[in-house]
Amino acid sequence: MKEAAGEANMTVVTIILIGIIAAVATPIVSNMLKSTSSKTECLNNGGAWIDGECDTSGMHYQ
Repeated sequence: MKEAAGEANMTVVTIILIGIIAAVATPIVSNMLKSTSSKTECLNNGGAWIDGECDTSGMHYQ
């Protein structure tokens, strides 16, 4: 009986850890997707992504 209770506790701990990891990873992945989307849109419009901003002046090739 003690072994079954130990396995149940381990299952609860595992579920809690998965929830914590998902809660931490979700904002990170979301920010990465937004950043990648912004960079792609900039490059598709002929700009260059420089210092976190889209440079469409055409002067970025010097």
